[in-house]
Amino acid sequence: MLPSLRTFLTTVAALTATVNALPQDGSSFGGSTSTSSFLAVPSSSSTASTSTTACNNSPDLCGRSYGNITHMGAHDSSFLRDASTSNSIAGNQYFNATVALDAGIRLLQIQVHNEGSVIEMCHTSCSLLDAGPLQNWLVAIKAWMDSHPNEVVTLLIVNSDGKAAADFGSVFSASGIDKYGYVPSGVGAWPTLQEMINADKRLVTFIASITANSQFPYLLSEFDYVFETPFEVTELSGFNCTLDRPLSQSSAAAAIQAGLLPLMNHFKDDLLAASITVPDEGNIGTTNDPSTTTQGNLGLHAQTCLQQWGVKPAFVLVDFFNEGPAIQAADNINGITAVGRKTTGARTTTVATATAGLKHRGLGVGAGALVAFVAAALVLA
Repeated sequence: MLPSLRTFLTTVAALTATVNALPQDGSSFGGSTSTSSFLAVPSSSSTASTSTTACNNSPDLCGRSYGNITHMGAHDSSFLRDASTSNSIAGNQYFNATVALDAGIRLLQIQVHNEGSVIEMCHTSCSLLDAGPLQNWLVAIKAWMDSHPNEVVTLLIVNSDGKAAADFGSVFSASGIDKYGYVPSGVGAWPTLQEMINADKRLVTFIASITANSQFPYLLSEFDYVFETPFEVTELSGFNCTLDRPLSQSSAAAAIQAGLLPLMNHFKDDLLAASITVPDEGNIGTTNDPSTTTQGNLGLHAQTCLQQWGVKPAFVLVDFFNEGPAIQAADNINGITAVGRKTTGARTTTVATATAGLKHRGLGVGAGALVAFVAAALVLA
């Protein structure tokens, strides 16, 4: 980030109104319908479950290994672009965590920073977009899990300031969500969803990066279990299936052979200037499309990775999850017809948020204003 831009963001953030960034009570959402997809195997196939109880929105998923399911995820799930943040262009989602969970999202990715000894959910900098303390967010996720006992949820936390596992452990314990923490028996050894549900160990938590601590064994160092594809994509042609992290693995094939689960990053950024990027809202209809017909489609990317890897992506991260709708791509890969989701309505400019909890600042700045500032900064540099 340019020094002048950092100063600008800090100054503007100090003047902005406070926002409520807790997971939302609920709202409706929607997106376009795909006309072309892949692997759309209906649940009436010969391997379909006869159970009427759904696990992660489908009876057919109950008997499957956690590692043999594609879990659709919301990238930067706590950072909103809605009325609560004055439609900040730094926001990656229109709807927050509990709305995402109601929609079938089962992977929530967030970024945290150390803010005055508090683990705070901040986007790059707490001056840019501050979604509040991690503990408050975890309390709301736990409440959702309490009321949805047949759902397995995955968290992926980017540990930007290198907090220790014990620091996270104290926050998880204080929120009460640690009761659901799942501890794997080893890399590549995953139970079925039903087994996790029966044991009531339904929360898988990856943190990038931490050193494992036996006192908090449910806090998993991400790259001991997961590998990722590249994530700094600024062109629709830029999505690929190569290994980006961890560096300890030489290739995606090697990582899969070692038992690591594939995470496919599929979100596009707009490059404003130098290394300054913001989520690309304009192309989201193409980016999140579950079809396989057009370069940049989510469905095409997933199909390509499946063909190259020989296994399905275990995790997929997208911006603006309700658009596409992205969840359809996961359903296609998993070969299910989902039940029990809230999928009606469309995004509006005003989104209802939870009324409880602390309020935190957000940088509400439009794309035009930010682009103008960047241009001026470059001229004056």
